Amino acid sequence: MRIEFDAARDLLNLTLLPDVPVADSREAEGMVFEYAADRSIVAIAIQGARQRINTELMKVIDQDERKLAA
Repeated sequence: MRIEFDAARDLLNLTLLPDVPVADSREAEGMVFEYAADRSIVAIAIQGARQRINTELMKVIDQDERKLAA
């Protein structure tokens, strides 16, 4: 699993199955779900993440992103 936050776009990407190809995607209410051919969820993108995700969790994600960038 991989978690990435794009602060400039306020977009949180959760990649659940990084080695599985995406066969389909669906958008609903500012979230994009990417599916494998067997309909398992490969990834989820959350637009407007700062308003949708718990503040404490966003702080942890932001700190982890900074560590990875260093």
